[in-house]
Formats: sequence, structure tokens, C-alpha cells
Amino acid sequence: MRVIGIIAEFNPFHNGHEYLIRKAREIVNDPRAIVMPVMSGFFTQRGLPAICPPAVRARQALLCGADVVLELPFSFSCAPSSRFAEGAISELVSTGVVTDIAFGVDTDDTSLLRSLAELDLETEDFNSRLNTYIDTGISFPEARSLAVKDIAKAKGIGGDLDAVLSSPNSILALDYLLALKKIDKKNKINIIMIKREGSGYHDTNTEESFASATAIRKVITGKASVNYSRSAIASGLNGLMPDLSLGVMLSANSGNTFSFPDYAGYMKSCMLKASSSDNLDDIAYMSDDLSGYIRNFASDLRPGTITDEDQGLGLFESKISTKRYTLSRIERALASMMTGQDRSYLEIKRPPYIRVLGFNNEGKYCLKIIGKCAKIPVISRPSDCLELQSENESLKKIFELDMRAASLGWKLYGKDTASEWSAIPVIVK
Repeated sequence: MRVIGIIAEFNPFHNGHEYLIRKAREIVNDPRAIVMPVMSGFFTQRGLPAICPPAVRARQALLCGADVVLELPFSFSCAPSSRFAEGAISELVSTGVVTDIAFGVDTDDTSLLRSLAELDLETEDFNSRLNTYIDTGISFPEARSLAVKDIAKAKGIGGDLDAVLSSPNSILALDYLLALKKIDKKNKINIIMIKREGSGYHDTNTEESFASATAIRKVITGKASVNYSRSAIASGLNGLMPDLSLGVMLSANSGNTFSFPDYAGYMKSCMLKASSSDNLDDIAYMSDDLSGYIRNFASDLRPGTITDEDQGLGLFESKISTKRYTLSRIERALASMMTGQDRSYLEIKRPPYIRVLGFNNEGKYCLKIIGKCAKIPVISRPSDCLELQSENESLKKIFELDMRAASLGWKLYGKDTASEWSAIPVIVK
């Protein structure tokens, strides 16, 4: 049985995701290959709540080509690319059944990515270069890219390093490869890199069918105000998402399964909590005096910086981000503050359990095999974790953090904060 692992956010599921699934099956030459995405839960890598609850996004994926959907715990999904990648790769490998892992890249030069992944980026030399660049006042991602480029040139690695190391998808791809080198030491898993089609990661263009998730969310948040129109959202997204995916999202929204999140309200709550907190220093990602910067920014907040009409947070994000502190880092730190994730959680390097969000008939058979082969516990609903907590302190911490993230997420989706306790996997016949 061929099982293709995919790492995704499906925020929301769009044409590019459907293409990735279809192309992965074509490359392994097996139309019946099981496709198993591991997906972010209530919060994404960028640091903001997802546009739809996990169950809605899981159903979108299952109706558009996936067979089993797993959830990546909050501590790994709302994290820098290296932690995100290692957490996701680890969870897929821990199933014991994955034969291939597929992901998108923004470059045709996949051999360059493979060469970069062979570099040792945990040496004193690399860390020295990284810290030197950070001391100049640039952001961590920029400093890391420059340090990687220096090491690559020193090792005689050629190619368009600038293009590869400036692309968000290719940087993530490099982190996937580095994680695989660390976790899949015997190189058992086949790696499939698929060239991304259409708009770039942050492109807001909606004139082509392969629009980015950023562009799609912008259409939704632009309409999802108090008096928004679902027909306007449907019209704006027509052709940008598979019909089934768009239908699932709008049907769940109209059926009161969830409301599109109030991002402005969420950020106001973040700022209120930050300004009233005596000490944020122990919160994850608040190092390098970010805690002081956020607290001062929140205390000096001026009227109109976070407006109810600006659900995309464009104005707020333009004001709070700096050259030193990237927007994603700020928003991940705020999400950690809101969920109570302190630095101790970051010492847990890999997910301690596998949570199943949904499956179809083919996926059901795959899950039976995972039940026998998995290297860590497999759960289908939150109550499953209750029996395991006393045996595993890391599992208990990550699970409780996930439930706090879910509680906050459901509040933003306009539902009971305890809704997650009754959640069961999505089943698609």
C-alpha cells in the first residue's frame, strides 16, 4: 500500500491543494495511493486562527482527494518553520505507514534544495554567522537565510541561492528535508517535490485559478463583516476553490456550524491582555525583548489602529511589524500568550500523539493498519487523551494546550468554547 503524507494548512482548501494531491498520485503512478495530510488545527503557522474550524477544512480535503486527515498540535502548527516542519514530519513518520511525503516548492531546482539539506546547520560556525546577522538588527528568517547562503558558498554549492532562500515555500521545503534527514535516518521515505502552480505564497491576485490562500482569505475577510453576503463570497471565490470545497465552507457557515472569525475582535483581546499583563517574558517566542515591545505597543494603542471593518488586519499588521520583529513571530507570540504556551512547551520537540480529524472508506482501512504500526498513541476524540495523560507528561501538556487553543478558536467561530469535547472525526462515504 502506497501512503503519501502531505503537510498542509488548507486555510482554506483551494485549487493548488487539489493539484498537489492529484500530482502526487500521478508521480507515484498509483491512482489508488492513500493520501494522508497532516493539517494545522485552530491556529496556523502564521500565528492567526484559521479561517474555518479544523473539521470543516478536513471535510473539504476528504471530498477533494484526501483519504485520511490528521491534526498537527497547536505547539507545532503555530510555530516557526523549523518546528512546524519537524513536528509535521515526525507525526507522519510516527504513523508507521507513510511511504512518500509530498510538498510544494517554488523552484525547479530541487537538486539545490537537496544539496542545502545536506549541510550541517547545527555547528558552532553556523550559529556564529546566524548571531552575527541577527545582531545587525534584521529578522531571524533573514539572518538564517544569509547564514545558510554563507555555509553553502563555503561548501561550493552553486545555483540561485537567493531565489530559493527568499521563497516561503522553498524555505519550508528545506526545513522538511532537514527534518526528514533527522527523523528518517535510513532514507526509507520517498520525497516528492512538486512545483507550485500560479500565484506566490503571499500574492493577493485573484485573476487566475491557482490563487494563493492569502488571496482567498482576503476575499472572505473583505465580505465577512457584520452584514456580509455569502453570495458575494461565493461569487468572489468562484473558480478559485474546487466547487466541493467552496460548497462545504459556505454550507457549514450558513448552517451555523461556525461564523467566520472576528480577527479584529481577536486582536483587540490580544492587545488588552498584553497591556494588562505584568510579565510576558516567559511566553513562547517573547524573547529578544519582544515582550516589552508588544506591551508598549498595546499600551500606546491609538483609536482606529484595529477597526471592525478591517477583518484582514492590514492596518494593524502594518503598524506593529518591524524589521526586527516579523509579523508572523509577533502573531505566534500573541497566540502563545492567549493560549498559555510558555517556553517550557518548546522543549517538547515532537508531537506525542496522532489525532485523526477525518477519513473516507479507503482511509478507514489505512487507519486500521496505523493502529497496529503507530509509534505514538492514536486518538479520534479528545476524551481518548484523558486515559493517557497520567502515563505521559508531554502528552498531557500538549493535549491541554490543544484544548485551550480549541476553546479560543470556537469562541472566535461564535460557538460554545467547550465544543471541542464533543468533536468526532469527519467521515466521508
